[in-house]
Amino acid sequence: MEVNRVKQILSSSADIDVTYHDVSVWIDQLNEDGKTVMVHMRGPSEERSVVKISELEEEKLKH
Repeated sequence: MEVNRVKQILSSSADIDVTYHDVSVWIDQLNEDGKTVMVHMRGPSEERSVVKISELEEEKLKH
């Protein structure tokens, strides 16, 4: 994923499915370095992690 797409996702009200190593995550914030983001897993876990933007993938809609 690219930093511009992260910014679009963060400013969108849509529920955009993003994965980190095949695990569905929410993007919480773009970090100041512009290369990492704070994410947390979807579901009851509130555990947060800092991950590289390049390791995120946007799930494409399946028709």
